Amino acid sequence: MKTTFIATGDSFITRRLPDQGHPGFEPLKQLIESHDVRFANLEMTFHNSEGFPAAASGGTWAMTDPEMLDDMKRYGFNLFNTANNHSGDFGPLGVLATIKHLKERSMVFAGTGATLQEASNACYLETNGARIALIGATSNFDPAAAAGGQGFRMGGRPGLNPLRYKTIYHVDQETFSTVNRLAKSLHINDMQELTVELGYAAPLPDNIAHFGSYQFVLDDRNFIETIPDPIDEERILGEIREAKKQADVVLFSLHTHEMIGKDFFSIPEFVSSITHKVIDAGANVVIGHGPHMLRGVEVYNGGVIFHSLGNFIFQTETIAAQPHDAFVKMRLSQDTRVGEYMDNRSKGGKVGYPAMPDIWDAFAASWAIEDGKVKDVKLYPVDLGQHSSRAQRGWPQLSGSTQTLEKIRALSEKLNTVVRIDNGVGYVEIPE
Repeated sequence: MKTTFIATGDSFITRRLPDQGHPGFEPLKQLIESHDVRFANLEMTFHNSEGFPAAASGGTWAMTDPEMLDDMKRYGFNLFNTANNHSGDFGPLGVLATIKHLKERSMVFAGTGATLQEASNACYLETNGARIALIGATSNFDPAAAAGGQGFRMGGRPGLNPLRYKTIYHVDQETFSTVNRLAKSLHINDMQELTVELGYAAPLPDNIAHFGSYQFVLDDRNFIETIPDPIDEERILGEIREAKKQADVVLFSLHTHEMIGKDFFSIPEFVSSITHKVIDAGANVVIGHGPHMLRGVEVYNGGVIFHSLGNFIFQTETIAAQPHDAFVKMRLSQDTRVGEYMDNRSKGGKVGYPAMPDIWDAFAASWAIEDGKVKDVKLYPVDLGQHSSRAQRGWPQLSGSTQTLEKIRALSEKLNTVVRIDNGVGYVEIPE
């Protein structure tokens, strides 16, 4: 039996969906509802100040009225990811409050939970003829936002399902010597060295140097390596393998902001590694989001990896309130209003997201799975109205943009994937 899917990227929703929708709402809703499984990433916490602002946020402290969950359902979505860099913006209580409001609406979601076990678990969506599993994780988060495991003598911690990673700087002999010399002259590593001297840590091998929290490995050239944390990786792969036994289709949602250098469209090594491994472990499709820009589509070992769908609803500028910390961070007085705060952050719309055209280009991905095989992969360009007023900017509508599709095609070509463009839709070629 064939099951159809559609997935969209980041939904940062801060305004109520009008009763009559918005320009382009009906065609978009019809497209979404024509599929059996309909996915969105909820890049918000949904509650009425039921948590406290965390000391660190995902950028903007993201909280919105729980009734906007009803607006997400009006689009037709029935499957959601909640693991992202904003999950912990209002601490463990904000996580629990969001979960409460999701469950009150019978919304099926993965990625956060009252404990690490719950946050890591797959959720299951029952459709007519297929059971769908979703595991959600994020690589970009404040450490305090990660869920904690349940112990024998102490409870767990509400939070998100983390995918940590390690960055290793490989350097040649000259750079290695410079790092060691600077660390010694600036006393950067004194506390680490004292910890070793007191017996609380093992000494480093001769080919490894620390510079504070950075690790440098002696090599024959300079390059950066990123690798998934082995504990997080094995937990995620274990959930994929379990879901494969319990469901007909397995989806893995990964939220990541990391890039190579300053290239928003690039895919870090650890992301390529984990996405390939989850496909090998039994996932059919990886749904990527997070950088707020498009990344390529990759066909791998019978599965499909959408490295980033971009945004779907993006309304950061019309958030209702920000905490004390936000104004301190921007060196603004506490009587500053949110609109002025946003003007200050974007220099009147001249820098940052409002001024970046790629932020407002996105796509919805559609595919089918029949007899365990991914087929009929289509890409629908979406425009979020960069040049609309702040009060209207961020609502999605289908654009049929050839320019957006050409961008996706070029990014996918680098991943050895062919995208054919026809009549405002991209078609991903799946090798037999």
